[in-house]
Amino acid sequence: MAGFFERLKRGLTKSRSNILENMDELFGESAPINDDFYEELEEILVMADVGFPTASAIIEEMQERVESEKILDRARCKTVLIELIKAKLQMPQDAYFFINRKSVILVIGVNGVGKTTSVGKLSALLKNRGKKVVLAAADTFRAGAIEQLKEWSNRAGVDIIAGNEGQDPASIVYDAVAASKARNADILLCDTAGRLHNKKNLMNELHKIHTILDKEYSESHLETLIVVDATTGQNALQQVKEFSEVTDVSGVILTKMDGTAKGGIAIAIWSELGIPVKFIGVGESIEDLDMFKGDEYVDALLDAK
Repeated sequence: MAGFFERLKRGLTKSRSNILENMDELFGESAPINDDFYEELEEILVMADVGFPTASAIIEEMQERVESEKILDRARCKTVLIELIKAKLQMPQDAYFFINRKSVILVIGVNGVGKTTSVGKLSALLKNRGKKVVLAAADTFRAGAIEQLKEWSNRAGVDIIAGNEGQDPASIVYDAVAASKARNADILLCDTAGRLHNKKNLMNELHKIHTILDKEYSESHLETLIVVDATTGQNALQQVKEFSEVTDVSGVILTKMDGTAKGGIAIAIWSELGIPVKFIGVGESIEDLDMFKGDEYVDALLDAK
């Protein structure tokens, strides 16, 4: 089986083609590095859903580099661009420390983004790293979510605590905490209801879950990951922004990278909101989710390797 970088590179084919078709022509010209060059490059980045604020910041930094290093060759500018984007995607040193301590991971996001699927894949990833994982099927509102997560728990070979459709999600989390303690689990991974149309309901639901965790599992670290669909482009960024306004989002799981021409959205989310993409999904298989590595992502996106 191909390594994750190769699968990531294959998954980013649409995005890479979309960007490089225009970028290679731009960098390949022998014309001067002038305002027209910068404007065209900014447009290419925006079209790849890097976002206007981030694209503008990158162009400004590039202009400074070109001036200070007296760069005259457009081809050299591609190297500078890669370096600048990689610098924006440097993972904080403590980004994954929750994996190596007793933790609760709350997974949030709207319906249809691949949330429950991502929970299943993440449980497999964590188990393969030697962690004892318990799943909590706390998305009790979406029809079929509980059965779907049960299927993923079977595939991943991890325990699951589930109730009935329509049951109070907080009660599922309560039972899952008790089970995690009894089984000495390393990580409790909770699938939550996927909705945002009513922020008050969402806040109330998360508040109840947080209260239970504070009271019953205070020794655990709480990690909140939001799942967004890369194919939705700027809408994905907006979802992260809106969810982060009602709860403390510590990271992003970016799904469906294999089906989008908008691969630059990872750069936009990180740069504009300061919330790192921690996991990335590039396919339907259980192994098609992995930790996000900024350098690999940029190399795959811009064909740098």
